[in-house]
Amino acid sequence: MVTHQTIGGSTAHLSADDLAALRDNLHEQRLFRQEQLRQLAGPAASRADDRRGRQTAAQVEVRVKLAASARMVLADVEAALARMQEGSYGTCQLCRRPVDRRRLMIVPQARYCARCQQVKEAIP
Repeated sequence: MVTHQTIGGSTAHLSADDLAALRDNLHEQRLFRQEQLRQLAGPAASRADDRRGRQTAAQVEVRVKLAASARMVLADVEAALARMQEGSYGTCQLCRRPVDRRRLMIVPQARYCARCQQVKEAIP
């Protein structure tokens, strides 16, 4: 049975079911990024690559950029899980207003409300 009871604190706009689903999503994202980083850190060249020659500089650059992106998303996911643990999840880190539930369902690691995110992205 689904309840629509909300929990206290800064996550009052999220139901217990919402928080459970978001937590599960974040845990899945963490596992995915950890596995992605393991694969990217593994041997860069397979036997077939050895036969064809070393990886090109472009291939190495792509691996480096993918790993950097995966580390960045993993850090965001870890930070969101920490905010859940401390009770500040779902609160914009700039204006301290609640982050819209729909936004969190799409981007569960969001640190900012949509308005503050736009302002932050507009600053060079």
